[in-house]
Amino acid sequence: GESKMNTNEVYVGIDVSKKTLDIAVHDSEQYWQIENDGLGIKKLCQQMEIINPEKIVIEATGGLEAKAASALRLAGLPAVVVNPTRVRNYAKATGEYAKTDRIDAQMIASFCKNIELEIRPQPTPEQEHLAALMTRRKQIVTMITSEKNRLSSTSTDLLPSIHEHLDWLEQELDDLNQQVDTIISQDPAYAVNRDLMLSIPGVGVVTASTMIAMLPELGLLNRQQIAALVGVAPMNQDSGGKRGRRYIFGGRADVRRTLYMAALSASKHNPVIKAFYDRLLDNGKLKKVALTACMRKLLVTMNAMIRDQSVWRYA
Repeated sequence: GESKMNTNEVYVGIDVSKKTLDIAVHDSEQYWQIENDGLGIKKLCQQMEIINPEKIVIEATGGLEAKAASALRLAGLPAVVVNPTRVRNYAKATGEYAKTDRIDAQMIASFCKNIELEIRPQPTPEQEHLAALMTRRKQIVTMITSEKNRLSSTSTDLLPSIHEHLDWLEQELDDLNQQVDTIISQDPAYAVNRDLMLSIPGVGVVTASTMIAMLPELGLLNRQQIAALVGVAPMNQDSGGKRGRRYIFGGRADVRRTLYMAALSASKHNPVIKAFYDRLLDNGKLKKVALTACMRKLLVTMNAMIRDQSVWRYA
């Protein structure tokens, strides 16, 4: 009954799919499913307020978890989004392989109870706005690339139409860059963190802005935690890619993508990273593995710089 719930610490696991949220309570038969939409998420928050859990773990699923996580945190509930790789590794270690969504949710609940996790900072509305701008920016850049690729294969009379669209897209990109720049410049903590990151050769404005927008935890965690969160921890190199839809390392693909570009640049222009990269290649590492190590090194460097400054708003 409910009195039992409030005396014992309750741990909840949530498995996310496009349509549904599968919810399990650790060490109990309690399992249920709700729709992953506005109404369902509202119901979820009400249920969690009654259960009053010690911690709620939601598995990152390519952004499908964002609305539920955000709503739970806004309701003051202790929700943590975790990297699926960590849950898989935990499942392997405990000898249980998740076969169904129900077992998945129970596995996540078990992970929630047994693994030490820090509750992440709640992104500010500003940060959510920034993240939306950066996402839109990425879409515009993709469209520009596609249109430029079409120039060579399009009949001459249609070229003006493509050029016109390109002009519009370039203008849109300028506007987005301007908006991002304004938000970051007006916030003292953001501005300091951006300048710190820009002082690293190979790190440009897009990388710095993406980090601020998509990784509020930067500077708050230790090096292992931040690397695991972004999905560039060493454990990913040896995890087999044969696990179907599970082959995504957590919910920060955008951060990884921008770190990858920064690492490519740093492996040529940043003396420290270049030496590190060359040494790994000399030791017979594959380029991909060496670049991932450079991504991790860049991330850990930024994390340490920001942590040492301790101007971060959540500190």
